[in-house]
Amino acid sequence: MSRTEALWRAMPPTRLLDGGMDYADILALQTRTAAGQPWDVAAEQLADARLTRSPTHPVTALAELRYAAADLLFAQMAYNFDEPRKVALYERFTSVITRAAELAAPRWERLELPFAGGTLFGWLIRPAGPITGTVVVFGGQSGWGATYLPIADALAQRGMAALLAEGPGQGETRMRGGILLDADVRAAYSAFVSHAASDRIGLWGNSMGGLYAATTAASDDRVTAVCVNGAPAAPRLLGFRTFDEQACAMLGTQDHQAVQDNFDRLALKPEDRIRGALLVLHGDEDPIIRLADQKPFLAAAEGRADLKQWPDGEHTIYNHAAERTAYVADWFADRFREKKD
Repeated sequence: MSRTEALWRAMPPTRLLDGGMDYADILALQTRTAAGQPWDVAAEQLADARLTRSPTHPVTALAELRYAAADLLFAQMAYNFDEPRKVALYERFTSVITRAAELAAPRWERLELPFAGGTLFGWLIRPAGPITGTVVVFGGQSGWGATYLPIADALAQRGMAALLAEGPGQGETRMRGGILLDADVRAAYSAFVSHAASDRIGLWGNSMGGLYAATTAASDDRVTAVCVNGAPAAPRLLGFRTFDEQACAMLGTQDHQAVQDNFDRLALKPEDRIRGALLVLHGDEDPIIRLADQKPFLAAAEGRADLKQWPDGEHTIYNHAAERTAYVADWFADRFREKKD
């Protein structure tokens, strides 16, 4: 399999759409990479084209910045380790998100939280009206923070704030903040919980982030509800180059045994109990996560536990992104309303 084929396997069009890339840019990326242009170069040039436009309407200007940011987000995913090219692309991505934050209404708040001698980064996005609850959104091994702006949109439309977290081993927290996946992950995500904009708090973890969401919920009584989307309760190296290299990058090592030992440390423990409401999402066509990998989360639930399956669902339900996001946002809204009532 060529490098370009491997990248398209890791980032199919459904995932690019889910991450906020415009469909026209996806088609252009397919054409450019088929002609031999490197993935990261093609995606960055698509971002550059967006950034050269100068729309006068603020709504359109914000949309163009978001599309450009998505292009840069997926450009940097061509690299698993933090070589200069990846870091530079991620810095450009963050810079564009910062520009977009200034145009958003309400403005998005950039978070920099001291933790364990380093810094945790994230974005707090509030709805226009009263806040009925806050959902902290976690990513996994390659998509973090502002990757989940489309999810933040759905939450805001329902009156909820979204805290898009870059946790240990992720994004700026790793590249600038110096916090790797050997940190106390539960405590790190609880630090984000402490900065939520409401006392009704949800956690929404995608891919490996689902494990971090579940274990944080098991350790933090402030959590009202948690969604686990396509995560293993007991993570392991898979033998796929992309997955295994990303796991190494999050820990700052190329020692696979050290990565697996750390995975064992992070796994859901037999004594873990999730006291808030729990929702587990599973795609039956997920090539990475089996339903059996997620069943321990359901077994750990002490209260309400829901399982939502898609028979043709890809990993984290990329191919039903709009339906998935609406379903989960509605679920959080209902859980927050129950707590309020």
